[in-house]
Amino acid sequence: MSDKHQNYFAKRQLKRGSAGWILLAGLGVSYVISGDFAGWNFGIAQAGWAGFLIAALAMALMYFTLVLSLAEMSAAIPTAGGGYSFARQAMGPLGGYITGLSVLIEYTLAPAAIVIFIGSAMNELIGIDGPIVYACFYFVFIAIHLSGIGQALKVMMIISALAVIAIIMTAVALIGKFDVNNLFDLPPVTYEANEILPMGWYGVWAALPFAMWLYLAVEGVPLAAEEAKNPAKDVPKGIIGAMVFLLFTAALVVFLLAGAVGAKVIGESSVPLVDALNISGYASTATMVNILGLAGLIASFFSIMYGYSRLVFALSRAGYLPKNLSLTNQHKVPTQALVLPGVLGLVVSLSGEGDFILAMAVVGATISYALMSLSHILLRIKMPDLVRPYKTPGGLFTPTLSFILSLVAMTGVYAFSPTAFYMTMVLYILGVTYYFVYSRHNLVASSAQEEFEMLALAEQELETEFSS
Repeated sequence: MSDKHQNYFAKRQLKRGSAGWILLAGLGVSYVISGDFAGWNFGIAQAGWAGFLIAALAMALMYFTLVLSLAEMSAAIPTAGGGYSFARQAMGPLGGYITGLSVLIEYTLAPAAIVIFIGSAMNELIGIDGPIVYACFYFVFIAIHLSGIGQALKVMMIISALAVIAIIMTAVALIGKFDVNNLFDLPPVTYEANEILPMGWYGVWAALPFAMWLYLAVEGVPLAAEEAKNPAKDVPKGIIGAMVFLLFTAALVVFLLAGAVGAKVIGESSVPLVDALNISGYASTATMVNILGLAGLIASFFSIMYGYSRLVFALSRAGYLPKNLSLTNQHKVPTQALVLPGVLGLVVSLSGEGDFILAMAVVGATISYALMSLSHILLRIKMPDLVRPYKTPGGLFTPTLSFILSLVAMTGVYAFSPTAFYMTMVLYILGVTYYFVYSRHNLVASSAQEEFEMLALAEQELETEFSS
C-alpha cells in the first residue's frame, strides 16, 4: 500500500479492544431504553391498547429477525460502518451510500426527538425546558464522548442501569393495580371499530412507528465492531443479548402502565411512567422514577451520539462525506463526526415537535432495515463462501421476513403523518443529489472489499511500526 494511503488511514483509527460483549449489549440497551419512558405510548392514542399491542408484536418480530441477520453480517464484516458496510459489500457504492444515508437520518433526528423528551422531564423536575436544556445536554455529552470510547461506554452502562432500575420500580409498584378492564377504556371512533380496536385496523397501521420506539436503534451495535475485543463473537452476542432484554422491558411498560391507570391516560401522557405512578398514589416513587427516567432518556441520547459519530466516521473515511470528518483525536475519537451532527440535531430540536421528528427518524430507520435485510439476502447468494463465524437461524427466511416488515413499518409513518413522510423524502433527494455531485467522485476505494483490505493493511503496518 502507498505511503499516502497508509498516512490517510493512520489518522483515521479507532481504539481497538475497548468493548467486550457485555459492554456491547449495554450499548444496545442504552440506544433504546429511552423508548420505554416516552414516545411509544402515543401509539395507544392511535390504535387503542390492543391495536398497539398488535403493532408492538409485529415490530418486535421485525427487530428480532433484523438483529439475527445483523449478527451474521457483523461477525463476517466487522467494520465501524455497520449496515452501510454490509450494504456496500452487497450492493455496491450507491447501495451502501443510501443505506448509510438512511441510518444517518435516523441517528441525527432521533437524539433531537429524545432531547425534547428530556426537556419535558426536566420541566417536571425543576421547571426548566426549551433550547437552553437542549444545548446543555448536547454540549456536555459530546464533551464526554471526546474523552474516549472506554470512559464513554462505562458512563453509558451506569446511566442505563439507573434507567432499568426505574422500570423495575414502576413495575413492582403497579403490578398490584393491574385491571384488565383498564386496557380497553377507549371508545370506538368509527362504526366499523369496537372496544378491542377502537380505531380499527387503520389505527394499528398508524401505531407502527410508535411501536418501533420500543426497539429503535438497537441495530446500532455493529457500529462498535472496530472497537470490540473480539468482533466475530462479541458483536453477535451483544446485539442478541440486548434485544432479548429489551423485549422484557417493553412487555413491562406496555402491560402494566395502561393496566394500572387506563389506556386513555397513557396514550396522552408525555411522561407515562410518572403519570401512572402519581395517579396510582405513589407520588414519592413517581419522583424517584422521574429522576431515574431522565437517566433512561440520557442513556439513549448519549449512546446514539456514539452511533452517529461512528457512522459519519465510516462514511467520511470511505470518501462519501468530506474526509476531514473522519480525523480522530489523541483518544482515537472522531471529533468532527461527533460535533457536526450534534449541531444539526440541536437545530432540529428547536422545533419542539418530538413526535414529528420521531416519525421522520422512523422513515430513515425502516428504509435502512429493508436495505440491510436485502444485503443479508444478497450476501448469502453472491458470497456463499464468506467466512461466517455466526450464522443466522432460519436461513434466507429470516432476512426476508424483516425486509417485508420493514417496508410495512415505513408505510405506517405515512398513515400517521404524510407530512413527516414527505419531508424525509426531501432529505433523501438532497442526499442522493449530493452523492452524484460529490461522493461518487471522491471515494477512497472502488469497492468495499478494497477498502477493507486497505484498512487491514494499514493497521498491520501501524502495529509493526509501533512494536519496532
